[in-house]
Amino acid sequence: MTQILAVVGSPRQGGNTDLLVAKVAEGARAAGAAVETVRLGELQIRECDGCHACWRGRPCSKDDDMQALFPKIAASEVLVFATPVYWYGPTALMKAFMDRFVYFNSEANRRLVRGKRAAVAVVLEETHEQTWRPVVEFFERSLAYLEMNLAETIVVPGVGSKGEILKHPQQLEAARALGSQLAR
Repeated sequence: MTQILAVVGSPRQGGNTDLLVAKVAEGARAAGAAVETVRLGELQIRECDGCHACWRGRPCSKDDDMQALFPKIAASEVLVFATPVYWYGPTALMKAFMDRFVYFNSEANRRLVRGKRAAVAVVLEETHEQTWRPVVEFFERSLAYLEMNLAETIVVPGVGSKGEILKHPQQLEAARALGSQLAR
């Protein structure tokens, strides 16, 4: 059974990002995967300060909720990163989470993420590619650097109001199909 960890970087519960990830999870579960969804807005994740304790074989120096996420990330086979676009980038919640991946950049821990499959789900109010493109490139570069495999990216533009994504059944079905694909 494929283990999938879906990470929601939106602070808005029940919003478009949540709804999109729920469809990915629905498709994955229907195809036999085990899915755990983590909402970063419910957690306390501090910034990485570059102390590199993790690079010296010591635990991360930050005593926060990321400590519980490191083993979940390592145990998963697939990671789904989901965020709305805020100012041409991911949310601060998602950026802080990604910054803490320096833990996996160390020689001792790189093996814990190397080769894992990943997917990126992005929603935004605007409709222009130049608005969402930097977010997708951020994930493409970060995941490639960590030697992870970006399997798929789904972008749903034009959904600003909470729940507006429900008016886009084609994109929701694409998210469900993505979940099914990730389960294999």
